[in-house]
Amino acid sequence: MTSPFPTARPGDAGTGPLPPVAGDMPPSVGAFHYTRYTSPMPALVHGVEPGVHPVVIAGGGPVGMALALGLANHGVRSVVLELDDTVCVGSRAACISRRSLEIVERLGALPAFLAKGLPWTGGRSYYKTDEVFRFAMPHDDTQKLPPMINLEQYYIEHYLLQEIERRNAATPGLIDVRWSTEVTALTQHDDHVMLSVRQPAGAYQLRGAWLAACDGGQSFVRKSLGLSLEGTAYEGRYVIIDIELHSSHPTERRAWFDPPWNPGSTVLMHRQPDDIWRIDYQLREGQSTEDALQPAAVAEFVQRHLDAIGEGHLPWHTVWTSVYRAGAMTLPSYRHDRVLFAGNAAHAMPIFGVRGLNSGFDDADNLAWKLARVARGVAGTGLLDSYSGERIAAFHVNAENAMRSTEFMSPPSRGFDLLREAALSLSGRHRDIANLINPRQTQAVRYAASPLSSDSDALAAGPLPGEVMPNLKLGPDRHLSDLLQTPGFVVLAVGTEPPGSAEIEACLRQDPHLSVHVLRREDTGEPALAALGAAGATGASGATGASGATGATYLLRPDSHVAARWSGRLADGVLAQALARALCLPASTLPPERLSPATLSPATLPPTTLSSSTLSSSTSPLEAS
Repeated sequence: MTSPFPTARPGDAGTGPLPPVAGDMPPSVGAFHYTRYTSPMPALVHGVEPGVHPVVIAGGGPVGMALALGLANHGVRSVVLELDDTVCVGSRAACISRRSLEIVERLGALPAFLAKGLPWTGGRSYYKTDEVFRFAMPHDDTQKLPPMINLEQYYIEHYLLQEIERRNAATPGLIDVRWSTEVTALTQHDDHVMLSVRQPAGAYQLRGAWLAACDGGQSFVRKSLGLSLEGTAYEGRYVIIDIELHSSHPTERRAWFDPPWNPGSTVLMHRQPDDIWRIDYQLREGQSTEDALQPAAVAEFVQRHLDAIGEGHLPWHTVWTSVYRAGAMTLPSYRHDRVLFAGNAAHAMPIFGVRGLNSGFDDADNLAWKLARVARGVAGTGLLDSYSGERIAAFHVNAENAMRSTEFMSPPSRGFDLLREAALSLSGRHRDIANLINPRQTQAVRYAASPLSSDSDALAAGPLPGEVMPNLKLGPDRHLSDLLQTPGFVVLAVGTEPPGSAEIEACLRQDPHLSVHVLRREDTGEPALAALGAAGATGASGATGASGATGATYLLRPDSHVAARWSGRLADGVLAQALARALCLPASTLPPERLSPATLSPATLPPTTLSSSTLSSSTSPLEAS
């Protein structure tokens, strides 16, 4: 039942599983066909590429490509240096959260992700052979996107690369992906970073005003700066086996604790596109990693597992195998002068709760708009310090939840093991105890202490400063995210009038791509409460805190986090002050951007639903810098 597909090298808590070398790459996996890419040498002068690139990105995985696309949204060119000559080889990330899908939508790749990915909403846990817990992630018919999809990382990278190619067709050189290019040295200077690189055709040097290190758990950039991850590494090891199996079982997360066919261990199983199934199982103390990865051992375990769940009669074969050790570790800072870290180069997260790549997408989303503004000279460099502060705070929130799940999945001591055994044995009869088994899937994190946020107004409810604005349903086939596909800040006036034109003009000096959206009830003709689809709420108060008397106004960042909120219509100067704070600019100092007139153009929706009026800049599209 095995196949000649490659085996990954053992990883550790700081790296996760290491992929096979590209030379071992199979021509296809399921319906996916690999392509090898080449890149020409750039023009050189004495071995150095002339000029300074606005941003150089080390690492062309999903985080690096997401950052490049995010920068492109803001008109900033980048060079991506990728060591391999193809997309991901091996079993890596597979679960993409709703929040990450919202980010992917802004990057332009959402249709491909949804067309191929398998949506799921929950899962089941078993103790020995008995089902003891069933969970469901928040989801209803007001949601635009599923809470989670399963999609192999090679597809994730492939679809992001397709979007990069589409952008380059429209704007040649916007994102320069250089394959088979290894970073061998780097030095920082006052106004740039000098990198030495090597590719098959030769070695050369290039300069970047900023360097984004997205080069994974084995980050060369991190090691070059003498940095290391800090945190907790767990002893528990997991073998990850991807198999091709034609099973009709629905897409859900299944977990078995202490199953009779692998006593003393934990087994996880996920369905992926193209009939690829991922099986993760915990190695018991004393089991050899090398022995567990032997083809005969892999085949014996998989067949035993399939027999136990009633699918042993189905044909299957091995696709990938690897070993993973859980850890929750981070750099103390994600900014080191002109070098910024994102994804696994910045932190390592346990696989439980699928916070690894999803945290990386959040890193890229947070960093892109900030780095773009600093690179264009329209924001203070303190904005980059806020990236580090916000994302490290998010790491600790994610790590706390992930570590709870990890300690339950892989008890670090006999005491934890006894507590887990007691909880599992009682969970079938006691729902409250069964909640201890909840895998605590990833969700959006509030930047509670962000220096970019203004103090919250006394609204009755709604997202607080630092929280992600929920993707509210505005009408049939229409959601709030449809209004948030622009590169600028967004003013959202709910049940109230928008700020005056003088205030908007002042804000346009700070952000020429600011847009304003007014949500009002068409059946009244006046700004009023509007139903925004919050679960259990009958009016906007459940989602935005707007009251029928005054309404509410929100300032949203380009990553859809709330920068500020107010009750009712704003006093003069309040919005401009909040925007300046969110850009790390002195409130009295506005960048010398040319003003463009703002226009109001209502877009009507059916009666009794929301309508949207958009007050936006008529500036020309962003020019790539």
